[in-house]
Amino acid sequence: MELKTNIKPYLGFNDKWWLIIGIPVVSFAIPLLFFGEKLDNGLVGYLPKWSIALIHTAAFWFSVRLIICYMRKYYPNQKDIGKRLLYTSVLVLFVFFAIEQGLEVLNQYCFPNDIHSIPDEFQMRVASLTIIALVGSIYEGIYLNSQWKASLIEKESLKRENIESQLEGLRSQVNPHFLFNSLNTLAYIIPQDADRAVKFVQQLSKVYRYILEIREKKLISVREELNFLNSYLFLLKERFGDNLMVEIRVPQHVYEEAIIPLSMQMLFENAIKHNIISKNKPLTIEVFLDGDSIRVQNNLQKKNQTMPSTQVGLQNIKNRYSFFTKQEVEVHVDEHNFSVALPLIETPEQVGAP
Repeated sequence: MELKTNIKPYLGFNDKWWLIIGIPVVSFAIPLLFFGEKLDNGLVGYLPKWSIALIHTAAFWFSVRLIICYMRKYYPNQKDIGKRLLYTSVLVLFVFFAIEQGLEVLNQYCFPNDIHSIPDEFQMRVASLTIIALVGSIYEGIYLNSQWKASLIEKESLKRENIESQLEGLRSQVNPHFLFNSLNTLAYIIPQDADRAVKFVQQLSKVYRYILEIREKKLISVREELNFLNSYLFLLKERFGDNLMVEIRVPQHVYEEAIIPLSMQMLFENAIKHNIISKNKPLTIEVFLDGDSIRVQNNLQKKNQTMPSTQVGLQNIKNRYSFFTKQEVEVHVDEHNFSVALPLIETPEQVGAP
């Protein structure tokens, strides 16, 4: 069985030494604590009772352990924790009565002529329930603690990815290639139209100022992101002219809802990076409302690139969204188009919060 061959993930820890040390120690203590036994006759005289207690403890320990792992396998999610604990309790009670009956037969077999050596039924049940409670506490306590640690690590990982993805967006703007292309475009414009060159510098300044202002923000309003996108598109249009066609159709009633900063810009950057842009093959990028998401779509005309796309930027967007909403970033690719739907996050009070 898969459960037996790979039980560790359902335990949450390696319980090898708990089994090796715990079962003998607990079974040694059971007759002393619950049945009034003493060590007057030494370990040799105590050995028969210890042996019975060892079988008793091992039976309950392994049964409860198996039930707990079985339930964790089929109900692994946090939302099912109530159902898992309920079914675990029912199965443990069933196993408790089954093992009690078996141990009673074993005691009668081991002590056929000595009724005084057979443990009291009430004491037996108290001892059994104590073992069950101890084993359950050990495995549930360590498992919940490991889950808590894992959730903290995951949370920190998401925070780190959020920061890294913001830096990725920042790098996509301030990297030497972008700056080099912008300065080349500016150098081309200056001799032809000084006023146009001034406007270009102003829009370039807005782009950099926006990037610096949103470094500490995890969410941004659609209005602010679109204002930034307009400045960014101005620079792109000066560079590509009519070879780049952009159409933005986002209604004003969603302007105050939130999205991830630089998410639309990164999708524009990817579209330009991976597609041919020429007079014969103009690139068309559309931004429009699609249900509860803003969809960014471009016609597909891939460049012949020697290195495949790593999709780091797109994965960063997905990871950042997973921190704020269960709604997934939808990616759709067909023969003609590539599109990404960015869910709108209805948490306006968090917009701009560091």
